[in-house]
Amino acid sequence: MVANEVLETTVHQRALKLMGNRFEITVVHDDKAWAEARIDEAIAEIRRIEQLLTTFADNSQTNQINAQAGIRPVKIDREVFDLIERSLRLSVLTQGAFDITYGSIDKRLWNFDTQMTTLPDPETAKRMVRLIDYRQVVLDTEGCTVFLKNKGMRIGFGGIGKGYAAEMAKRRMIQNGVESGIVNAAGDLTTWGNQPNGQPWTIGIAHPDVKDLPFSYLNISNMAVATSGNYEKFALINGKRYSHTIDPKTGLPVSGIKSVTILSPNAEIADAMATPVMVMGVRVGLNLINQIRGMACIVIDEHNKIYTTRNIRITI
Repeated sequence: MVANEVLETTVHQRALKLMGNRFEITVVHDDKAWAEARIDEAIAEIRRIEQLLTTFADNSQTNQINAQAGIRPVKIDREVFDLIERSLRLSVLTQGAFDITYGSIDKRLWNFDTQMTTLPDPETAKRMVRLIDYRQVVLDTEGCTVFLKNKGMRIGFGGIGKGYAAEMAKRRMIQNGVESGIVNAAGDLTTWGNQPNGQPWTIGIAHPDVKDLPFSYLNISNMAVATSGNYEKFALINGKRYSHTIDPKTGLPVSGIKSVTILSPNAEIADAMATPVMVMGVRVGLNLINQIRGMACIVIDEHNKIYTTRNIRITI
């Protein structure tokens, strides 16, 4: 390198499997080694969160809570307590369409990993979701404990955990000096700063019928985007596509919407709000998002008709 050579700012990326999903972490910086070190720190933060929230390790705080359902309260870290508290507020906001006690549902009821040919009987489904009820989660703020009132209840963070991890990884990198970057958690992503050319980040909105093909693009910075849809995991029964998203009130897969994309300043909120809009339906879902400041939504229904909240305009 000659003395007067100006270092060129470059984009450094790494993709790997975390929390059972593909994460891609992007850092803008002119020093590759420095950028890679910041990515390492972000990965360490995501892995730390995974150990707290996973349901695949008996010693995780999530499974400790589940193991004592109907028995006794469990003392947990304030971080996990606060996440549960925020989750319950979202349940109130969405009238139960978002509910972390979905883990109570019996996997025999539905399984989108195999070829489903019939829907479960509605009465059976209703009976098997009886334990899904966020109102039966008791929090003790002072003691930092969580108690699931009924034996057999289970919580899970599948609807909010990726977004939370992405947001925390972003926070860690910003604290360590990263001025521009992206954390993409299997399509739920958060951005800050700009591209090396000074322009906002350009992200694609997934096409619900063609995997890996965006139907539209958005230019964003300091925003998060999350998409929930039936384009990757679904059942086709009698010619109708049913999403892997389950309505917690009925126990049956939702239908009528192919995908929901949420834009929000916070990845955790974006992640958590995408699924309930699918459950609530186009009219009710958009009406809710229209009432939340700083949030926008794009919905594609089963007929490929596009709906948006009042504060967003997209071009195809």
